[in-house]
Amino acid sequence: MSIGELDAVIHAPKRLGAMAMLAAAKWVEFSFLREQLDVSDSDLSKQMTALVDAGYASVKKKGHGRSGQTWFSATAAGRAALDRHVAALRALVEEAPVAP
Repeated sequence: MSIGELDAVIHAPKRLGAMAMLAAAKWVEFSFLREQLDVSDSDLSKQMTALVDAGYASVKKKGHGRSGQTWFSATAAGRAALDRHVAALRALVEEAPVAP
């Protein structure tokens, strides 16, 4: 296993955390993600845009204005990418050579 097998989109800590939460649920609301990841609205928006643009997450909006909510879900491609990324991380850790 090589470092090149890690997914650059998912590997960023905030996106990895978001994908882990999305994979554990059908839909996750924006404010829940923001609170759990301890990030600002603008930072979370940027991270989620990267996941949506990569095809790893889908987004739906309910309501309008201040009462509106934004929900995210992991796509099948996103779940598969997360599984591959986690497997690559495990392999890197397990196969790491021991220094003399």
